[in-house]
Amino acid sequence: MLFSSMTFIFLFLPIVCSLYLLVKDKFKNHILLIASILFYAWGEPKYLSIMLLTIIINYFGAFYLDKFPKYKKAILTTTIIADLAFLIYFKYFNFIMENLNTLFTSDFNFIDVVMPIGISFYTFQAMSYLIDVYRGDTKVQKDILKLALYICLFPQLIAGPIVQYSDVDKQIDNREENFEKVVYGVKRFIIGLAKKVLIANTLGAVADKIFDTSVFEVQTSIAWIGAIAYSFQLFYDFSGYSDMAIGLGSIFGFKFLENFNYPYISKSITEFWRRWHISLSSWFKNYLYIPLGGNRKGKIRTYINLFIVFLATGIWHGASWNFIVWGLWHGMFNIIEKLTGFNKKEGKKIAIVQHIYTLFIVVIGWVMFRAKNLTNAIEYIENMFGLFKNYPAFKISYYIDNIEKIMFIAAILCAMPIFKHFAEKPKNKYIHILVNIWIMILFFLSVTSIAASTYNPFIYFRF
Repeated sequence: MLFSSMTFIFLFLPIVCSLYLLVKDKFKNHILLIASILFYAWGEPKYLSIMLLTIIINYFGAFYLDKFPKYKKAILTTTIIADLAFLIYFKYFNFIMENLNTLFTSDFNFIDVVMPIGISFYTFQAMSYLIDVYRGDTKVQKDILKLALYICLFPQLIAGPIVQYSDVDKQIDNREENFEKVVYGVKRFIIGLAKKVLIANTLGAVADKIFDTSVFEVQTSIAWIGAIAYSFQLFYDFSGYSDMAIGLGSIFGFKFLENFNYPYISKSITEFWRRWHISLSSWFKNYLYIPLGGNRKGKIRTYINLFIVFLATGIWHGASWNFIVWGLWHGMFNIIEKLTGFNKKEGKKIAIVQHIYTLFIVVIGWVMFRAKNLTNAIEYIENMFGLFKNYPAFKISYYIDNIEKIMFIAAILCAMPIFKHFAEKPKNKYIHILVNIWIMILFFLSVTSIAASTYNPFIYFRF
């Protein structure tokens, strides 16, 4: 079930909110847990058992970590292997077998494994809890239902943000719901819905038209439009979903950390990763980069650690060479920036150069992310630089209409912190009224768009 669906907005969410408000405080977590299980089962009933098994494994893993401190490393290792075994099988089995067939020129007919939705997110959350207990950063959660709520809470179950246990453990036991939080949550949800439905879906249709046309039939300028359209689609699709998740969390009294902070205003790739998918970057920093030694063991080791982290980032995003190369692409520029100090240079003129450079690297990277395979990605990038002749099949008017042009402008404006505090209550009462009217208009337009269109993809749905 998508947040941007009529079923969720007008059926699931109102019922859950009503039940949540009606029951006593001691039953509120139970309502959310049941709702979260139903939410997941709605789309993937046959894989519900995998998520529940993940909860059980990590519950007992942490329990035994606490009970048998002498065997902590062995228990931690065994539990993490179990977590990763599910992830590797369901997410990477097909990729591994395809590459083995290619490597050994074999023709082994393997079972095509379907990946459960959200497995990357809830697996990382479970591992976060386990590692925090191992380190002594948090206490063991002895109530399995509370741990289950943390791992499968529906606002962030399917596509994050990846909430670390230490950030919400106290909120599970003690949180305050009030009118202000509900109002903020509703506004934040509507803003995220508008970003997803009005901007991401509209520009996604543009990107699909261009990327689905043979690269030899797309002229260079249109290839750039396709890459930029996809860059905006990906950002507004994922950040919109994160806004909706944060908004839903606020409605139920939870405070989730921000997952995006205007990444397209970055002046370096290093800064970009401090602003893009912040919860994933924080996860890899806390549970991979720092344990590897971070930057504490000399420059060479720092570069190796960065290489490993970005390789892991690419692999996490998908079972394809495209994602691996994309991860290494970003890792390479992170290392180059640290070697040259380019990201630390200051001045207005250099800032412009830094910004252009960053957007250039990011957009090229997104082509690898979007293309069907690595060969197609390379051909598309070559076309962007005019490295071979093409024979355009369609004019630009075929790919982009007036509404889509307006959404391009909206995407550019909203990528900057102009409306940063839009969901918050302004001090001026007249501005407050205007903001509320505009929020209602966005909701109306979003719902109308959902009702009128069958195009409502979600890129991170199976990550």
